[in-house]
Amino acid sequence: MRHAVIMAGGSGTRLWPLSRGDRPKQLLDVVAGADGAPHSLLAEAWERLRAVLPADTIWVCTAARYADQVRAALPELRTDRLVLEPVARDTANAVGLTAALVADVDPDAELAVVSADHVIRPVERFADALRTAYDALATRPRSLVTLGIRPTAPATGFGYVQRGAPTDRPGVAEAASFREKPDRATAEEYLASGRYLWNSGMFVWRARTVLDALADHLPASAEGLARIVAAPAGPARDAVLAEVFPGLSKISVDYAVLEPAATEPGRVLVVDFDVDWLDVGSWPALAHTLDDDGAGNAVRGPAVVLDGAGNIVLSDDPEHLVALVGVRDSVVVHTADVTMVCPVADAERVKQLLGAVQERYGDRFS
Repeated sequence: MRHAVIMAGGSGTRLWPLSRGDRPKQLLDVVAGADGAPHSLLAEAWERLRAVLPADTIWVCTAARYADQVRAALPELRTDRLVLEPVARDTANAVGLTAALVADVDPDAELAVVSADHVIRPVERFADALRTAYDALATRPRSLVTLGIRPTAPATGFGYVQRGAPTDRPGVAEAASFREKPDRATAEEYLASGRYLWNSGMFVWRARTVLDALADHLPASAEGLARIVAAPAGPARDAVLAEVFPGLSKISVDYAVLEPAATEPGRVLVVDFDVDWLDVGSWPALAHTLDDDGAGNAVRGPAVVLDGAGNIVLSDDPEHLVALVGVRDSVVVHTADVTMVCPVADAERVKQLLGAVQERYGDRFS
């Protein structure tokens, strides 16, 4: 049977101070739905999957501290489909834990892994690409399938997948290699070649296949995950999870599984994913989901900008106005306890800024 998991454990530190440790970006109402009403990135990810799968085959993996918020955001989510990480141990272990739990209830499960912090339009093309990825497993059941976004610019903030030999399925090729975030010149070469896709961080594989790959490339994690799932579901399993999971090595699924597997010819496949895709990981990215004030500023909440352009302005208090005069290319964010201002060009340093805040004030503002 086809299953999917939404990875929703990130804290979104680059969207501080809107995103906080107790309310991460995937749970914030920052995108507009078809009806124009704002909703969360997590709710949007759920609705995308519902275009392909029934609710009872959709899982969510998140931090234990977000459990109640996730349940409230997704009333259709079955209680036993919520996977809770006691601590963050990066994506290899989060994906592995979910795969082990899915395989425990459905040994032949095919599992899609999608992110909770993407905006993807139109949904119909997402659904078609996901079905194509599932279908690829029919003829290559041991394959690890990644979804590659057709690039629209020489982006330096994304990893890339190099397309190799075509397969017998339209839109599916063997993955020749994975490349880290390139410099500008290299990114321009990738774009001009037409052979590279952005690595979306979304995958489809058999649950058993990814567990076997972990056993080959990350055996300590594979053994730990097997111990967890061997315990009976309920308090006994929760106790083993709390004991074992924090000791697993932190490593991404790309490093632990995909990159080693890509050295085996034909083991990793890539689906050409032709959609409008936004990875909402920074203030400039989030700006694409905000309103345009008609003068080149992205705004949310009460805001007035006089003689300024290129700004990102957000107030999460409907009674608090943010007013700017002569300001250009700046991020201005107001919350109940923090006002943050930085040049748009320095938006990637917000995570560094949060670190400095924590050094001075502890977790008071994080």
